[in-house]
Amino acid sequence: MSRTDIELVEEANTAFYEAMERGDFETLSGLWLDDDISCVHPGWPVLSGRGEVLRSYALIMANTEYIQFFLTDVKISLTTDTALVTCTENILSGGPAEESGELGPLMGQLVVATNVFHRTPDGWKLWSHHGSPVLTENGEDDQPEEESPG
Repeated sequence: MSRTDIELVEEANTAFYEAMERGDFETLSGLWLDDDISCVHPGWPVLSGRGEVLRSYALIMANTEYIQFFLTDVKISLTTDTALVTCTENILSGGPAEESGELGPLMGQLVVATNVFHRTPDGWKLWSHHGSPVLTENGEDDQPEEESPG
């Protein structure tokens, strides 16, 4: 039984996040189109072109000890050769503790993401990634708030 385009796009999207989690720059690089790509990381300006985009991921991977993505609200829309994936990235990340060198405290963050894929002879490749932090009513990143007593 052959896989549907929706399944193939979902696999490509999952591969993107798994490569980030593993810090696998080579695999991540192979998931992008060869040119005319763009990326917006939360709080960053628009990055255009393969060199700028991949350099940003190399920097993120070099400076992130641990990262894990739990994707929710994944929706895939498809036209002939273009696929749009929207999702919420529930991110758990951390770096080394300054004194011990061991993994320090983990931080959580919510980011809404849009990933655009284009069909190529080699399968579905990323054309654009845009991540935006989820803000609460007070304008800060969405973090659980402590409940006040009674």
